[in-house]
Amino acid sequence: MAMVCLSDFEAYAKKYLPKIAWDYFAAGADDCTTRDENILAYKRIRFRPRMLRDVSMMDIRTKILGTEISFPVGIAPTGFHQLAWPEGEKSTARAARAMGTCYIASTYSTCTLEEISAAAPGGLRWFQLYIHRNRAASQQLVQRAEALGFQGLVLTADLPYTGKRRDDVRNGFRLPPHMKLKNLEGAFEVCKMSLLDPSVTWNDIYWLRSLTRLPIIIKGILTREDAELAVRHGVQGIIVSNHGGRQLDEGPATIDALVEVVEAVQGRVEVYVDGGIRKGSDVLKALALGAKCVFIGRPALWGLAYKGEEGLQDVLRILQDEFRLSMALAGCARVSEIGQHLVQFSKL
Repeated sequence: MAMVCLSDFEAYAKKYLPKIAWDYFAAGADDCTTRDENILAYKRIRFRPRMLRDVSMMDIRTKILGTEISFPVGIAPTGFHQLAWPEGEKSTARAARAMGTCYIASTYSTCTLEEISAAAPGGLRWFQLYIHRNRAASQQLVQRAEALGFQGLVLTADLPYTGKRRDDVRNGFRLPPHMKLKNLEGAFEVCKMSLLDPSVTWNDIYWLRSLTRLPIIIKGILTREDAELAVRHGVQGIIVSNHGGRQLDEGPATIDALVEVVEAVQGRVEVYVDGGIRKGSDVLKALALGAKCVFIGRPALWGLAYKGEEGLQDVLRILQDEFRLSMALAGCARVSEIGQHLVQFSKL
C-alpha cells in the first residue's frame, strides 16, 4: 500500500501493533474529548491565501533556540518506543538526525540516554524530564543528559498524577518483561507512575537551573497565567501541550490555547505546540498563530511501527512536503512570511 498521508501510517499501526501497545499509544483520558478536539480544532481554522506571489524558491528552514532545523516539525517526547519498534528510541534519534530536526527524548525511554546519543551523534536532541520523588535520580538524569550533549531540558508540568486512560486500566497495561525504562534502572522500581512528585511547583525551576546550563523549556502550558509565570521564572521556551489529551479531559485544544499563550509572552520566549498535527497545513496554521515549531507525538510512533527509522523518516518527509506545498499555495516563500494574516477562524 502506498503511504500517502499520516492517516495511512495510523491505519497500519492500528492493524499490526499488538492491541495493548496500540491502546497505550492511542489512549486519551476519560472520554477522550480533548484528544479528539486537538485534531478537530485545526479543521475550524481557514486560510486566507495570497495570490501571484513568487514562490519559485522555497525556504522552509527555521531556528529553535538558535539552532537551525530543516523545517519546523520536531518529535515530541513519548515513552516506550520499543513497543512500536525493536530498536526503539535509537531509531527515532537516527530518523530525526537524518531529517535535520529536533528529537525530545523522554524520561520514559526504553533505551538509555547513552544509547540514544550514540545512535545519532551530532543530532539535535533535547531531554524531557519528569521530576520524581527521588530528586537525586532526577538530578543525575539532568546531568547525564547535559554531559551527553543534549541541548535543551524539557520539564513536563502537566503530570502530578497520571490521567485515567480507560483502555490501559482495562488492559492492565505494563511493559513486557523484556523491556525496561532504561534511564531509571536502579533508581527505584519503575513503571509505577505514583513515583512522580506531585509537590513540584514553579520554585523547582530554580532548582533545575542550579543543576544545569541547558536552556529550560516547560511543556504543558495552556493558559495566559501560566505562560506569564513561565516567563517570570526564566524559562527559554514553552510547549503548549495537553499531553495528547491524556491528562485532564475537556481542557482546551492546544491550537486554541496557543493563541492565548503567544499573546501573553509577547515574544519574550519561544513558543511551540504539540497535539493534533496530522498534515503539513496544520503546521502552517500553527506557525501562523505564533508557534515557532510544532512537535508530533503519535504520528512518530506510527512511523516507527511501519518501518522503524525508515518509516519515521517517511512520516517526517510527508509532513515536510505537505508543509512546503501549503506554504507555496498560501503565498509564502519563506517561514518569516507566515503570520496571523494568513488564517481566520471558521464561523461554522
